[in-house]
Formats: sequence, structure tokens, C-alpha cells
Amino acid sequence: MNRYLAFFVLMLLVAPLMAGQARSGYAYLTPEARELQDDDFGNPGLASVDEGQALFYQPGANGKPCAACHGDQGEKLDPERIARYPVYSERLRKPITLREKIRQCRSDKQGGPALDYASPDAVALESFVRRLALGVPVAVDVSGPMAAHYAAGKQLFHTRWGQVDIACHQCHDYHAGKHFRGQILTQGQTNGMPVYRLATGEIAGTHERISQCLTSLRAEPFAIGSPEYIDFEVYMNARGNGLKIETPAIRY
Repeated sequence: MNRYLAFFVLMLLVAPLMAGQARSGYAYLTPEARELQDDDFGNPGLASVDEGQALFYQPGANGKPCAACHGDQGEKLDPERIARYPVYSERLRKPITLREKIRQCRSDKQGGPALDYASPDAVALESFVRRLALGVPVAVDVSGPMAAHYAAGKQLFHTRWGQVDIACHQCHDYHAGKHFRGQILTQGQTNGMPVYRLATGEIAGTHERISQCLTSLRAEPFAIGSPEYIDFEVYMNARGNGLKIETPAIRY
């Protein structure tokens, strides 16, 4: 009997580790949804990529488009560098996300107009640029000054939210694969962001998706682009280190 008890205790101890093995949301899709994501013509999220590509060619206030620096198809951008975002900015002394980097380039290199972080144009440009790193493993570096932001994001991920009083990790670490409100819970990995949501018919980046979750928990979301969401993104992207980028992924 003691042997069975010891085994049960051992399973309780290793369960979080087992749950913590990175697994893409692709693994939880139906065969039909996987086929849709893999279709280079039928994936509805590619509309956002196409919109981003059009903006990539659009001149800024100084007459220069993104393509002037980064190549007609973005071929001068480094896919492995894209896969490392968020990265720490020594100049700003804080992490910056891929979307924020795009916004900075728009203002600093093209003379504007400035992009609001939550604007559809900013999401579309992020979709286009991240698509350039399709298949590249996520590799966020959380050493040095990024460690504090990773820890802050982890704390947010483990905080109970709203009237429902549920933390992100309770759903995405311990109950991945189970059904909740008619949806299949995944690990909440961000390797496919921005994603096309079948449930809403819209494209959503990491911050938008967290806001949707917080709202469903009857909690007050943070502002898109807020320091809290950036810490969230540092932790969540690093949590998926090693998973291949799937942008734009199909998710429920």
C-alpha cells in the first residue's frame, strides 16, 4: 500500500513538469482546422499578412516604405532575430515586442504617421513580419535585465483574475486538452501569434488574446501595449521557447 501512496505523491510532484512541456496549440486542433492552417491559400489569417505586406510597401511621411530598408519581400530581415522577440532595449531600458519595434521603425525611419499599438495596421504589420520567420523556433533570451520582466510575467500568469477567480496557469498548465465553455483548452502558447480565431472570425495578437481571456473571467483588461502585457508576452513567448513559429495560426 505504501508503494502505491509513494507513486501517487510522485505523480502529484511531477504533474506540473509534465504539464509544462511546451506543446503548440496546433496539437489540439481538429484535422480540419489543421488542414485550414496549413493551406497557403485557404488560411483566413493570411488576409492579415497580405494587409501587412501592402503596408510594408506603403511610403511613410518621408516617402520611404519599410521595403526600402528591409527588401521587397522583407528578405533583409533576420528570421532568427524575429523569433527572439521580445528583446531588451538598452536605449529604452525595457523590453520591446516585435509590434513595438515595427511602431518605432514607422516613427523613426519613415517619419510616421505613428501607429497606435492596438490598431489593425500594427497587427497586420506584425503578422507579415512574423510570417517571415515561419518554422523558426522561438528563442526568447530572458537572462540579464530580462529576468525581472520574465518573473513579473510569470507572476501575472499565476495570478487569479476577476469574478471567476481563475489564473492563466490553472487552465493552460493543468487542464490543457480539456473542454471549457465549448472550447478545447490549450497551453496558451504564443508561437502562432497573431492568430486567426475561428470563434470570433478575427485576427488577434498576444495582447488582444489576453484581453479576451481576462474579459471572459470578468476581469478588467490592461491597455493593449501596457507594461503588464509586455511582461506577460516576455513570459509567454519564453515559455514556448523551441516551438516553431506558425503565424498566422488557426485557433478556436
